[in-house]
Amino acid sequence: MLRVFTALSLFLASATGLAAQSFETRAEAAFVLDHGTGTVLMAKNADEPLPPASMSKLMTLYMAFEAIANGQLTVNDRLAVSEHCKSYTGSTMFLNTTDRVRVEDLLRGVVVLSGNDASCVLAEGLSGTEPNFAQQMTRRARELGMTNSTFANSNGWPAAGQRMSMRDLGILAHRLINDFPTFYPLFAEETYDFDGRAPANNSNRNPLLGVVPGADGLKTGHTSEAGYGLVGSAKQGDRRVIFVLTGLETAQARAEESERIVNWAFRQFAERDLARAGTRIAEAEVWMGQQSTVGLTLEEDLSLLVPITGRDDVQAEVIYNGPIEAPIQAGDELAELVIRLQDLPDTRVSLVADQNVDVGGFETRMRTAADVLIAHIQARTEAPEGTAPADTPAE
Repeated sequence: MLRVFTALSLFLASATGLAAQSFETRAEAAFVLDHGTGTVLMAKNADEPLPPASMSKLMTLYMAFEAIANGQLTVNDRLAVSEHCKSYTGSTMFLNTTDRVRVEDLLRGVVVLSGNDASCVLAEGLSGTEPNFAQQMTRRARELGMTNSTFANSNGWPAAGQRMSMRDLGILAHRLINDFPTFYPLFAEETYDFDGRAPANNSNRNPLLGVVPGADGLKTGHTSEAGYGLVGSAKQGDRRVIFVLTGLETAQARAEESERIVNWAFRQFAERDLARAGTRIAEAEVWMGQQSTVGLTLEEDLSLLVPITGRDDVQAEVIYNGPIEAPIQAGDELAELVIRLQDLPDTRVSLVADQNVDVGGFETRMRTAADVLIAHIQARTEAPEGTAPADTPAE
């Protein structure tokens, strides 16, 4: 039976919230994530698959970083440039079919110069053909939890079926930052000159670099179909914010909206430490155990992002299916703590058993059987005339 009850509020007292000023964005779709706590601060059309333009290059980069990490590729490997890759226009490194380009140069070419040709070279170097690589991108995206992403090429060139949601791009940015800290500083590089070939295309298009404190990533995107977009991130103090937006009409609008979102995310919210790992939050009923209850504790330290202006109340509930049948091992995941704060998505935290509970002996089983029998008799006795108890089928 599903059990829901209000959690003890002592450990939540310090988190009494404060209502944040809502943010209205001009972007067609947007997603804002607090990196440390995983709190979604804003989601507008966040799960709608949309043309990602060059923001999809982040998936190509993720797979290239992963290939380097597992030894499939090295930064000093040199990759050939096919006629297909050379044929891409738009943002390029101006590669030729006579080139053999170091992987490190290609990575910078994608990150800083948004090179469509560089993305293609990496794709072919890893999978033989770009269509093969696109299929692998889609498959890997699903494995990473990106359920609204489908790829037709390596670089976001307009194509039927090339779609990503803003939430998926946020998930991808989060993984890039966490999984590849060695490579992540590439996203903060403001300029890159490759062999002097593209003096007009040697600057990172991210409008926040060098402008907004702590801005250090990730990738812009623009096509006539998608509009102007940006997957961005900034770290100020101990907090990092990831944001994604798309569908803006001009590069100037993208720059302005990005800065507004970052300022709002940092100034309207603050992180609060609530409880340490091992803190007992509640107790759950136990069935056929040597004891009738087991403590429910936090497996990890708990922090919560709360608004910093105005006043609001934090509500918390513990949810579990109970009573829980013995035996139980310490550390078993038994319940979920759900924390609700107005205007923010619910925060859900797993709760685990704080000790072992063995199966009870003969006396425990007899006592439990007697309790069940008594409850059944009472239910039949108390049932109104002409009705059946809740657990007895009517004729």
